[in-house]
Amino acid sequence: MNAQGTAKVTTKIVDPEIPRAGDRREVQVAVGVLIRPGQQFLMTSRPEGKAYAGYWEFPGGKFEPNESLEQALRRELIEELGIVVGTVWPWREEVVDYPHALVRLHFCRVFDWQGALQMRESQSHVWASLPVTIEPVLPGSWPVLEWLKASPELLAHPTVD
Repeated sequence: MNAQGTAKVTTKIVDPEIPRAGDRREVQVAVGVLIRPGQQFLMTSRPEGKAYAGYWEFPGGKFEPNESLEQALRRELIEELGIVVGTVWPWREEVVDYPHALVRLHFCRVFDWQGALQMRESQSHVWASLPVTIEPVLPGSWPVLEWLKASPELLAHPTVD
């Protein structure tokens, strides 16, 4: 935490030996950490044709122009998984510098949704728990696993006052 009481956002550099390509402006990405009872969370594989295809990650995607974090996450989870989420709990941010893109990941916890999971991008999915045994895990997802390991109470449904 910094002096303002917010978590410091760090930049994780992935594959530093590979030259950076293309536009280096930050791409804003909404990411959903879907948590179900039993402290299990959803991870999906990156589809063929995308950078790091086959790596495991938390679902989500890029913001569209003028979208809020919540709007982007809701749209992405409908497009990717065919579900409609309930309350979105904004959580943490991380900047990841991949060779192909510089992304700011806006992680949100999600505890309730409607609809059955549909893998609309032909990706695979797994309900994982700690410690995660699937691999490879996308480097941008590693911080989430570390945060959950350090504070497993984050996997419990938050109480609403």
